[in-house]
Amino acid sequence: MELPDDSTVLGDFNNASYTADGVTSKFFKKDGKYFIKTQGDDGKYRDYEIKYTFGYFPLQQYLIEFDRGRMQVTRQSWNSRDKKWFHQYPGQKISPNDWLHWTGNAQNWNTMCGECHTTDYQKNYNFETDSYHTTYSQITVSCESCHGPAKKHIDYINGDYKDGDKTAGSFLLMAKNSTLAQEIQSCFPCHARKGNISSKLLNTGEIMDDYIPEIPTTEYYHADGQVNDEDYTYASFLQSVMYHRDVKCSNCHNPHTGKLIIAGNGVCNQCHSKDKYDNPAHTFHAMGTSGAECKNCHMPSKFYMGNDLRHDHIFRAPRPDLSVKSGMPNACNDCHKDKSAQWAADAVVKWYGANRPYHFAEDLVPGSKMDLQAQPHLIKLLADTATPSIIKATAVHYMGNISDNNSLQEILKQLGNKDAQVRYRSVIALTNFPPLQWQASVVPMLEDKVRAVRIAAANLLLSSNDPQNLVQFGEPYTKAAAELNDHILYQTDFASGNVMAADYFLKLRNYDRAETFYLRSLQKDSAMNYARLNLSTLYNIMGKNADALKVLQDALRTDPQNDRIYFNLALLYNEMNQPENVEANLKKAIGLKTQNPRVYYNYGVLMQQKQQPREAEKQYLAGLKMAPTDADLNYALCILYLQESQPQKAVPYAQTLKKYYPRDQRFISLFQQLGI
Repeated sequence: MELPDDSTVLGDFNNASYTADGVTSKFFKKDGKYFIKTQGDDGKYRDYEIKYTFGYFPLQQYLIEFDRGRMQVTRQSWNSRDKKWFHQYPGQKISPNDWLHWTGNAQNWNTMCGECHTTDYQKNYNFETDSYHTTYSQITVSCESCHGPAKKHIDYINGDYKDGDKTAGSFLLMAKNSTLAQEIQSCFPCHARKGNISSKLLNTGEIMDDYIPEIPTTEYYHADGQVNDEDYTYASFLQSVMYHRDVKCSNCHNPHTGKLIIAGNGVCNQCHSKDKYDNPAHTFHAMGTSGAECKNCHMPSKFYMGNDLRHDHIFRAPRPDLSVKSGMPNACNDCHKDKSAQWAADAVVKWYGANRPYHFAEDLVPGSKMDLQAQPHLIKLLADTATPSIIKATAVHYMGNISDNNSLQEILKQLGNKDAQVRYRSVIALTNFPPLQWQASVVPMLEDKVRAVRIAAANLLLSSNDPQNLVQFGEPYTKAAAELNDHILYQTDFASGNVMAADYFLKLRNYDRAETFYLRSLQKDSAMNYARLNLSTLYNIMGKNADALKVLQDALRTDPQNDRIYFNLALLYNEMNQPENVEANLKKAIGLKTQNPRVYYNYGVLMQQKQQPREAEKQYLAGLKMAPTDADLNYALCILYLQESQPQKAVPYAQTLKKYYPRDQRFISLFQQLGI
């Protein structure tokens, strides 16, 4: 970041104009100041003064100051390489009221950018007034960003001291002999996709005391762990052999410039034999070509923000054979786009032989399907001591969506994992299981040594208990709940953070507070329909079914192809005693090929009540295709067949219940009746 002047502004502000996706912006100077005339949040064009430049190469962006302390980043950016204006996301026509509009929450500097582009950044968001009083000690990334506060150090150096003397607080962080763990802790916060836990940093050296990094799930990554979205480097690096061999950031990068310490393949040749690897006998590409560069095969790249090429720090061998099996990208076809994955796989066999060493992606990809066939793959990953911890965290996350006893037992085991990320994801993974099956195991997690785990445990217990009953967990819960409250409120400058806060207050039965945050989330992102779904549930609890219905109808106008909205409408109409509307909305959800097995269960029950057993059977079976071990669907089929005096047809479904829910009291009499 810099104040705008002729030496810092790279873009053409000499009455230049640029049109993208229906919006024409003009760039000009007036009275020594820099302006952009463009579309505002109300759809009208006005002049906006540039407050700061943001970035330098390969692109430069510009910050505009708004009310309540907000700083917004314009979509129009300067391509420093090609020296022209460009739009980072061409082809996206973004309406002024959209969350993604440059005046909206997604382009807010205070939330999205400031922490990693200043020194001693303090967000200072006030959730009561929805305003910022953001501060920082220096406008850019300075020495203290990595080395810590330096006043005592300078005083010590400039004072009367002798070599070898020690003065508390005078030694800087990140010296030349920093360990891998120290470098990760220093570099990670700005080179990871992560969330901050609180404004109050504990600085213990444990990352998850202060941050919650994303794991490589299919929400943001390819199923094999390769980057897909704007994921940065941390989660990739933790998957790599390099990380597990104690390679640290400064082994390759100059920490002050960010550039490689040796150009090209030379940086790799520090450890990897040049004779063995940096020659055509290994690369099968001519020396000096892009195909002979280590990074192009072992660090596939992708453009972000329009023109910023970034390499995946996953450091793995290309596996086009896995692409053939699963459709994942591979480095070979990144260059040879006119060839098939099979062509690339055949070339690898020709060059290196038929056998490939095992890689965890062989189990992670099928495990990401989160069905019964996925379960053995996930169990294997969790049992293998060679599996990187961040992949184990991903596996346990997937396991939480396969809600049977085998999954439960595997997740409970991981509560004792030495890695905080694995423990944290294990606590969250228990959400889909009955509390009686895990509560005794989770209560001790309230006193876990890592803050993120304590917060997750407090939230899980809150989600499964009446607020008045939480006193049974004593002081450990009280302390962890205070950390949870602090964490929740810190997120409320973001649209999704407001939904998180609303859900939290709903669980606390603070309905007015919950309503406030649901409504604010929709002010920040009018397309956030899951907030409307939750708000309608809140209104239903409050006895405001007319308001609940209006909210769902608003959601339907925004997204008429959303099966969840129709399902929620069906549930609401059921409470309003309108059976025709219940049936119509369940049918609509099914017609949209909903993947929610509960829809098929509810519709099956309705058909059974209407004396249409074959239609009920059809719906139960459809639900079981998606959730073969679902207790309610299996039990419903058993009851249906018993009512029809066909116990032999009930047996397979009862056996499923016996296998996965052997001690569930709801089914004991059924097991006895069928003699299983």
